[in-house]
Amino acid sequence: MKDILNIITEVCAVTLCEANAESKVTIPVGRFFTYELLRETFQNDFEPLSKLYSGYLYDDPMIFKCNRQNYPDLPEWLRFTQRHPYDNGFLYGTPTSPGKSVIEIYAINKRSYEATRLILVIKATAEKMLPFQAEFFLKLREIEKVLPSSVQDEIKQDVQNMWDAEALEIVNVTSALDRGGRVPLPLPGHFEGVYVKVGSEQYFSHCLLSVKTTEHQKQCREGDTVKAPKGCEFCSIPANCITWCQTQLFDLTKRKPVPPPPTVGSGILEDGGDFSPPESPPSRDFFPDYIVTVIVPLVLAIVLCLLLAYIMFGRREGVAKRNARTNQIQLYHHHTIHGNADELRNMAGDRGAPPPLSTRSMFNSRTGDRASPLQSDSPSIPLIMAQHDPYCDTLPRK
Repeated sequence: MKDILNIITEVCAVTLCEANAESKVTIPVGRFFTYELLRETFQNDFEPLSKLYSGYLYDDPMIFKCNRQNYPDLPEWLRFTQRHPYDNGFLYGTPTSPGKSVIEIYAINKRSYEATRLILVIKATAEKMLPFQAEFFLKLREIEKVLPSSVQDEIKQDVQNMWDAEALEIVNVTSALDRGGRVPLPLPGHFEGVYVKVGSEQYFSHCLLSVKTTEHQKQCREGDTVKAPKGCEFCSIPANCITWCQTQLFDLTKRKPVPPPPTVGSGILEDGGDFSPPESPPSRDFFPDYIVTVIVPLVLAIVLCLLLAYIMFGRREGVAKRNARTNQIQLYHHHTIHGNADELRNMAGDRGAPPPLSTRSMFNSRTGDRASPLQSDSPSIPLIMAQHDPYCDTLPRK
């Protein structure tokens, strides 16, 4: 009985913690913010009793949904990424103005379809912007591989050696896809690329100022492979090596002055006298336009019609001329085919009709008389010969 009460107490405590789960973070304006959503933390909320008493540890796939409280999306400066349900999620961004943002984080278990919620309160405090900033492009990185704090420390260490300064802060991290880059091929060795911006109170070092030299910019324009300047090769991990042609320096102390706002008048127009309407436009001769748009297409249409009529009617041979130039045996065969086709067409409406006469051997379809086969071996005489056919006289005889 005591064990059952302990279990009920723990269940109530877990439910209360889940309902009131809240985390608060404070970040200065202009500093990079990263919050990692650990799957192990939410796994304890899904299966707390199984982990404590059954000894079975779950590793369920999870997806995270993040939005600002009472809004469908995140603040404009905050982004979320999660590559795979078995990976942790990351909320990252750089606040641009002071204020408080309440973020609702929903974790959905893809195995049991349970959901749990976490409230993240982000408070951005006002702070002076770092005056000297440099942006580097890491070609062999992806955004999920740069957001962990251990990787950020490695990048900062390389930049500290390059900048020759200890006080450095990461200002922003952006994926190349968010800047118009193309999605890489899903093959090993292809990465999307990441832009990392770092700021400091100290002025740029000699290594960083070398990117502004004329020789360096000329090499980048010509497309040459630009290596790190001599003495600036601070790259402990190959994936953290920067692309020098895409390095940019920002000196915020040389900002252009803000133009003064426009002066606000009284809102009343000055007296300019009576309204003088514009004069009517001068007359225009539209006859050339009429010729181009109407007469010319009409003439072309008439010429085309005459040409088509000549081709269709003026160059026809005529039936009589064509028959005169056709071989008589071929012409007789042609008339026989037409006659047989007419006979079959007439028989189609009556199924009880006798077999067609043209199917009988040596039968004249015109007279209905049978004729004896011709005693001739000449190949020029047709197999079916009619005695009273008007074309019989034209056939050669032996």
